[in-house]
Amino acid sequence: MLLVNLLLALVWATLTGNMSVKNLGLGFLLGYVVLFISRNALGTRLYSIRVYRAVAFLFFFMWELLVANLRVALDVISPGTRLRPALLAIPLDATTNAEITTLANLITLTPGTMTLDVSTDKRVLYIHDMHVRDPDGARRHIKLLERKLLEVLR
Repeated sequence: MLLVNLLLALVWATLTGNMSVKNLGLGFLLGYVVLFISRNALGTRLYSIRVYRAVAFLFFFMWELLVANLRVALDVISPGTRLRPALLAIPLDATTNAEITTLANLITLTPGTMTLDVSTDKRVLYIHDMHVRDPDGARRHIKLLERKLLEVLR
């Protein structure tokens, strides 16, 4: 359905005679609305749910990114140190290479955390975190990220 939505965006841009990114985005949004309204007739219910989850995940991750950047910036400009580095083993629910790789990249993209390795059986992800006050809390936070990511990917 993503391809249908993209096609609808291109049709919109062609009909309006404006191929700007803004107009294509508007066409994509209008195409999504059309697919959402006709979800029962076209069988696009799952697509609507996946788009909603993807947008919700985008906002969730952007918030996480902002908070992590602020935490690291505060450490840089503050006297003394608030660092409590730790190596954590995170049991994985992700099973495919794409799921594990995406999760590992999102963790590494977030300032203050970095993925180090994946176990050979692909069941444990090893990460370094600069701000660990509670190892179990840090694991729960990473598991929340994983759960939200898997809702989008599955």
